[in-house]
Amino acid sequence: MSKRTNEQWLAELRTGHPCHNIALADLFQILVNGLRRGLLGQVNTSALEFESLADDFAQDALLKILDKLDTFAGRSQFTTWAHKIAVSVALTELRRKRWKDNSLDSLTATESGDYTPSFIADKSPQPENQTERIELMSHVNDLIQNDLTEKQRTALVASVIEGKSTNEIAQMLDMKPNAVYKLLHDARVRLKKSLERDGMSPAELIAVFER
Repeated sequence: MSKRTNEQWLAELRTGHPCHNIALADLFQILVNGLRRGLLGQVNTSALEFESLADDFAQDALLKILDKLDTFAGRSQFTTWAHKIAVSVALTELRRKRWKDNSLDSLTATESGDYTPSFIADKSPQPENQTERIELMSHVNDLIQNDLTEKQRTALVASVIEGKSTNEIAQMLDMKPNAVYKLLHDARVRLKKSLERDGMSPAELIAVFER
């Protein structure tokens, strides 16, 4: 893995650069390695399941970093900036207990084919909150079904619902892993725009489930 200047990172991570795929793979590995240090004291980083968690966190962080490339001000090393984003993403996901199906991102398939967070069925929410949650997730399910392409929908369901890794999804769709990153990124952006079109931000949606 070659060292890069800040300018090289920014250039090579742009879609279309000849070294784009190599830069993505290198940054992904840097983020995974950095999370082992950055999450010490937060989780057991020596546990067997941490590797898959770190991959998920790094994947989500990579998508966020690509979205925020234009905001990098150059006041630090690019990798330091990227690492802070990865740790922030990881801590947010840990707080939401994603791996225990307690966040909006943890969706499970029901017999009807709808995608519903498992905690919606939990008996603890008040009836009025339960109804609101079900209605909102029914709307999200409609967006997934109608606003995403078939390939985007397949990748998102495989990643979020079935918990498949990027490599597994790549093999399933006969794509390269970096192409899967882009596919998931585009699916999430489209879903976000659909929510905003309907007057609901992702943050507002999540807030309903955290009440």
